[in-house]
Amino acid sequence: MQSIPLWGETLRLLVELAATAAFALSGILEGARKRLDAVGVCAVGFLAAFGGGTLRDLLLDSRPFFWVRHVEMLWGVLALCVLAMLFLRSRHVHVTERAMQWPDALGLGLFVATGTHQALVQDLPALVAVLMGLVTGVAGGVLRDVVCNDIPTAFHDHRPYAICAFAGGWVYVGLWTLHTPGWVSLTACVVVTAGLRGLALWRDWRLPEWRF
Repeated sequence: MQSIPLWGETLRLLVELAATAAFALSGILEGARKRLDAVGVCAVGFLAAFGGGTLRDLLLDSRPFFWVRHVEMLWGVLALCVLAMLFLRSRHVHVTERAMQWPDALGLGLFVATGTHQALVQDLPALVAVLMGLVTGVAGGVLRDVVCNDIPTAFHDHRPYAICAFAGGWVYVGLWTLHTPGWVSLTACVVVTAGLRGLALWRDWRLPEWRF
């Protein structure tokens, strides 16, 4: 097991904060796009922000949950929900599905990095660490879409999503095995995961759909 310096844990926490904010924003935009009321928008934002990390902590038996250890995250997401709703209403912004996809891609990369890191710190096997990163990155978006009565984006839009998370997780594991500095591993994982997802959206790469 590698020892993690204090600055490394601080960096990981900052990445988790950024991931939480990005996924909260994707949930807020999706709730606004579905024309939910204020409570509904906040609920979707909170589910997107905390769903993946909570499931990761459950699977890794990490207590208390990350948002209990850092209760400022709850206040931050609540403030983000209120400010975003006020901005969208005052500017009469028409929220499109594409507008939600970009913060979702960023949050995916950030959460994959933190989830993979948490598993590696506990000295778990490489494949388990990658799957923990994938679960952390994907589960929040799945909950967001289910509550909004949609088939989850990760399963139906045919543009690589979970595959991007899987690839990014292996990048983190590979650099960790080579004893690369923590910030390099985190940055590389985020860039690969979010970059692949962004390219998939931009270039409209599609996986083959099931045909009878």
